[in-house]
Amino acid sequence: MATPETRRQLLVAVAACDDKKGEDTRILELDPVDSGLADFFLITSASNDRQAVAIADEIEFRLKKDFGLYAASVEGRRQAEWILLDYVDIVIHVFLAEKRAFYDIERLRKSARNLSASEVEAELKSVLAKKTLAVRKSAPAKAASKSPAVTPKKSAKGELNVTAKPAKKAVKKAAVKAVKAKTTASKPAPAKAAAKKAPAKKAAPKVVGVVAPNDPDGRVSSGGFGLKSLKDGVEAPAGAEAPVSMAASAAPNAVKKAAKKAAKKAAKKAAKKGKK
Repeated sequence: MATPETRRQLLVAVAACDDKKGEDTRILELDPVDSGLADFFLITSASNDRQAVAIADEIEFRLKKDFGLYAASVEGRRQAEWILLDYVDIVIHVFLAEKRAFYDIERLRKSARNLSASEVEAELKSVLAKKTLAVRKSAPAKAASKSPAVTPKKSAKGELNVTAKPAKKAVKKAAVKAVKAKTTASKPAPAKAAAKKAPAKKAAPKVVGVVAPNDPDGRVSSGGFGLKSLKDGVEAPAGAEAPVSMAASAAPNAVKKAAKKAAKKAAKKAAKKGKK
């Protein structure tokens, strides 16, 4: 069976014959038995040899321009009495009127179907319409096969709601969340952060002063710095001198030690919580 492309080429050749004033142009669709020879015969007549050559040249030019098609063989161009252009699927015969009547190709091909250009065009449109319908029918089936898996879900009222989200994406999200939870649980809290959250209570320094008995104003000698006498101070025995400066310098060291112990305890508690 002839393809739509072959029918288009045939219509272009018929138009070339009409433009060059070809006479009694006919289209013969050969019987399927003769399909090995060609699908169509195109026959036209010319009044003289120059017109016959002009028709053949126009046909060759248009088919080459529109379809990039070249004739497999060209015969009879010199005498220009019967020019034959063989395009495999289409065989074109350009006759002088006398030679056409003599050979009478139409009579030799009685089984062939005689067509006009309008009939060929109508058949071409019907073939193209059938192809487009077939493509449109096959398109929804392909789209349905490529659509993702649909999982139904129940609403609050008990009705089924269909969600188009693929199951693979939900599984990936759940896996990522589980990995994040494990990593955060396995990481212990840093000691510095724990120490900041639970600061150690600083012990108030206790300064113990000894009032010297020979001090007339009731002040304690503390290495040159005068301090007021304590409210509940106890007088030291004669000859005993305990400078306040040594007791005051020992107080910051005690505070530092207490702060370090508190920070270590807080860090240990935070580490234990992280391991759990």
